[in-house]
Amino acid sequence: MNIKLIRDISISLLVARWKQTLVAAIGVTFSITMFIGLLGFMSGLNGLLDGLIINRTAHIRLYNDIQPAEHQPVGSVKEFQGYYNFIHSIKPKNERLEIYNSGAIIKSLLKDPNVSGIAPKITTPVFYTVASIELTGVINGIDVEAENKLFTFKDYVTKGNFIDLKNVPNSIILGKGAADKMLADIGDAIQVTTAQGERMQLKVVGYFQSGLQDIDKVQSYTSINTAQKLLGVSNNYITDIQIKLKDIQTAPALAKVYRQLYGVEALDIQTANAQFETGSFIRTLISYAVGITLLIVAGFGIYNILNMMIYEKMDSIAILKATGFSGKDVNRIFISIALSIGIFGGLLGLLFGFGLSSLIDQVPFNTPALPTIKTYPVDYNPKFYFIGIIFSIVTTYFAGYFPSRKASKIDPVIIIRGK
Repeated sequence: MNIKLIRDISISLLVARWKQTLVAAIGVTFSITMFIGLLGFMSGLNGLLDGLIINRTAHIRLYNDIQPAEHQPVGSVKEFQGYYNFIHSIKPKNERLEIYNSGAIIKSLLKDPNVSGIAPKITTPVFYTVASIELTGVINGIDVEAENKLFTFKDYVTKGNFIDLKNVPNSIILGKGAADKMLADIGDAIQVTTAQGERMQLKVVGYFQSGLQDIDKVQSYTSINTAQKLLGVSNNYITDIQIKLKDIQTAPALAKVYRQLYGVEALDIQTANAQFETGSFIRTLISYAVGITLLIVAGFGIYNILNMMIYEKMDSIAILKATGFSGKDVNRIFISIALSIGIFGGLLGLLFGFGLSSLIDQVPFNTPALPTIKTYPVDYNPKFYFIGIIFSIVTTYFAGYFPSRKASKIDPVIIIRGK
């Protein structure tokens, strides 16, 4: 049958019932708009929340963990070998937190094709001395430029310049919560005491705010050199080696390799943040479920409208079949109607969905916990638009397929005799 003729008949039927057609198209448009807007917003929110953890977390962290000795002296006594020995109050091994031969480990890792960057760090508990009060805290001695390159450190420095840690001797960037407790302003000098009793005055050159209040109350940053000076250790003293990988999914496997190769503890990001990743997955799953449900509901609307159209156009269908149209031709006509509604409504939905996303992206979102975020986060990932239009076409195709099968089986003789 002539494709142009089928197209013209489909258009005539669409125009003849233009109100119902418009309602169906609006249903598809609304569904796609909400699908794009909801998914873009939820994905942007997930990205924001993930960034608070993942952007500040190494893919693999190498460190020395203080643990009890696996082999106790009683195991070396011949009389007790082959028995289960129950020992209480086992003390940790007498080990230091320092990573031995850290320089050679870093050089080896930099040659690893799986590694995109290395950032050494020193972590030490301290007391911030304010008058006669001592506040507990943690100082991170960092390679400023490496930390900024791998973890966008400067984005979390809300006041002051991050590079001052490198340029200004004996300087510190305080967590915002710790600074507020001590009423310390930029340019002030604070006194820090280590667990070993070493004291040092540090100049405040900035504030750090991660968005996690419990962290910001205790955590602060100095350069590696300042941290080594504070602890009174040599310039090769390192407690942590932070590794960024080219593929984050390889972190668990590579952590096992590094643990055996370098004789240190290796913690991968998936293990460290398993609960957080589960929450992100659930939020994304809910977004997809709601969006797809909206599209299915729109599909049922199209199905009902085409069903009613078939009942109202029984005479027209009978005439078409009596004049030589086959059941497949009638099938094509109604599927063409459904796909026209789906494609037109879907394209409008993509346009309005982008507009809705842009509107959400402009809504102010100001919170003291996230000073670098000014508006609601939105993800404009093209895959959302691709999924939206594909699902729109698939849904409307099946919404038109079943009514069209019914129309293609109509016997024109029975319809004409009934009249």
